[in-house]
Amino acid sequence: MTNKNPSKVDSESTTNKLTAAGVLISIGIVFGDIGTSPLYTYNAILDKTAVNETIALGGVSAIFWTLLFQTTIKYVIITLRADNNGEGGILSLYALIKRYSKWLIAPAILGASFLLADSIITPPISVTSAIEGLKIIRPDIPIIPIVLAIIIILFLIQRAGTSFIGKLFGPIMFVWFTMIAVIGLIGVWQDPSIIRALNPVRAYDMIAHYPGGFYLLGGVFLCTTGAEALYSDLGHCGRKNIRVSWSYIQVCLVLCYLGQAHWLMQHLGQQGDTLNPFFGLVSRPLLIPAIVIATLATIIASQALISGTFTLISEAIRLNLWPKMRIIFPTDIRGQMYLPSMNWLLMIACCAVVLGFRSSDNMVAAFGLSVTITMLMTTFLITGYLYFKRTNRFLVLLIFLTYLIIEGSFLTANLQKFTHGGWVTLLLGVVYAFIMFVWYRVTNLKGSLTQYVSVQTVLPKLRELSNDDTIPLFSSNLVYITSSTTPNKIEDKIVQSILDHQPKRALLYWFVHVEVQDHPYTTAYECHVIAPEDVIYVNLKLGFRIAPRVQLLMQKVAADMIRRKEITIQPKYCFSDLTTTIGDFRFVVMQRFLSYQNELNLINTLFLNVYFLLKSISLSEEKEYSIDDSNVVLERYPLIISPPKNIEIVRVP
Repeated sequence: MTNKNPSKVDSESTTNKLTAAGVLISIGIVFGDIGTSPLYTYNAILDKTAVNETIALGGVSAIFWTLLFQTTIKYVIITLRADNNGEGGILSLYALIKRYSKWLIAPAILGASFLLADSIITPPISVTSAIEGLKIIRPDIPIIPIVLAIIIILFLIQRAGTSFIGKLFGPIMFVWFTMIAVIGLIGVWQDPSIIRALNPVRAYDMIAHYPGGFYLLGGVFLCTTGAEALYSDLGHCGRKNIRVSWSYIQVCLVLCYLGQAHWLMQHLGQQGDTLNPFFGLVSRPLLIPAIVIATLATIIASQALISGTFTLISEAIRLNLWPKMRIIFPTDIRGQMYLPSMNWLLMIACCAVVLGFRSSDNMVAAFGLSVTITMLMTTFLITGYLYFKRTNRFLVLLIFLTYLIIEGSFLTANLQKFTHGGWVTLLLGVVYAFIMFVWYRVTNLKGSLTQYVSVQTVLPKLRELSNDDTIPLFSSNLVYITSSTTPNKIEDKIVQSILDHQPKRALLYWFVHVEVQDHPYTTAYECHVIAPEDVIYVNLKLGFRIAPRVQLLMQKVAADMIRRKEITIQPKYCFSDLTTTIGDFRFVVMQRFLSYQNELNLINTLFLNVYFLLKSISLSEEKEYSIDDSNVVLERYPLIISPPKNIEIVRVP
């Protein structure tokens, strides 16, 4: 047995080690979304209302306390503790606690789905809000073509990875955060009394006493929309690095918002939709450099979100929540991946958002609703985590109720955005959730219908077939992918494939089970020699972020077992050194199709037809396991869930 599992050691060092480079990386890739929120948050709060003291000062107070409770306390202090061997994110959190209750799948699916839905609105609103700074210099400049060009280029470079430009993320974002802190500090320096606006009474006055003040929370919430990404990047940067860098970033953000509040106090009575509080802080000679830095920051924020989307889909695939998709690893950087089909879908969706909404003010209406739902679902999961970890029950209840009230309020306030564009991300989130639920349910249903037979009952026939020289050799190594988690049993369909169809004689029969680990980067295997030189069971233990390259891995397994003198393969005729050592491999992939013999109700018919439709356009099994076409045999067999009953046939004379 070989068990090389550096993931645990790596994850521990990544999570616990604090370095200057780690802090700089955290600044570059973790806080892009939340760090660019000053570009549009106050615009969302103001909307089309006239600027007044209640909104100007109450807005910055509400922003400060939202950042404190949502980002600092909930995510930086509490949620970052829930690391899955160094990895974070809502699906990693689910994988950490899923064994405790089957109902945890509901918040996991909803949270992941609405986080995916948010990915189509964040790049457009971030880039558009930065480019709109040019309107201060030239009001008639066409913004849409510039934004579209940036977004298209951003998606085109995904195939090459970000190993080169990724090195610039940290320094650029550090410059960005320092810049927004400085321009905000100038305003605070001019009127230090503005700091008193952080008094929570100001936020209460705006919410409770200003007409429609409660619904302004929908705009306030945008200041913390990147907090979920903060948790998702735990594995890339480490807990300590994120916490230390956040202490600096939080100060920069608060200073910037205070500066905007001071600027708005100088423009009382003006219409909010005619103002740009962020770029208003920048002096005219420095406006172009500020726009350039802002644009670079929003591009980095968008890049981080795209990478996070790829990671989230990959995790969903490993957890049987999403159809199989092609995954490419463009660089050797840990965790960096590229999903071609998802990349092009995202690009089209983001361009459609830009063309449909036309301005960042319009996009604000669709922004935030889906993220609120994701954060609420994370609250359910982190509560479960704390409960199962036997944290003080009173403290767990207090945390749950506190964030249920806070995020419930944000959700209620954001629901007013539904008719103004919020329905776009909400509808997309529902579609994502439906796909995940269907895939999860049917996958589990298929598993429950699988029938197994004892290996010992068929072992004599397998050994006899393997040594029967009168039957042509089908392959030196014949490999079946099995769902059996034990070497003592195997699917009856596999036995039928070997014996009932044209007998498939092989020197070695390999039954291979791919076990997805909760550890993200495990690459290991364990083997059981059921019959020496005839039948072997292999359990490949792969982390949920490791591509299942079964063909390559099995060649390595065979070579390792030969080196250990556990098996001997001596093909009679061969040419290459590799074949001389391990022989040829042939893989049998068994595909199910929905049988016409089923009698299904309406719901099951819908779910199964949707499942097989998705399966027809998803990655095939041979491509999923990275098996070359020349080495694979496809066999199809019917899936019968509800066979017909009481069918009689009468013979007529």
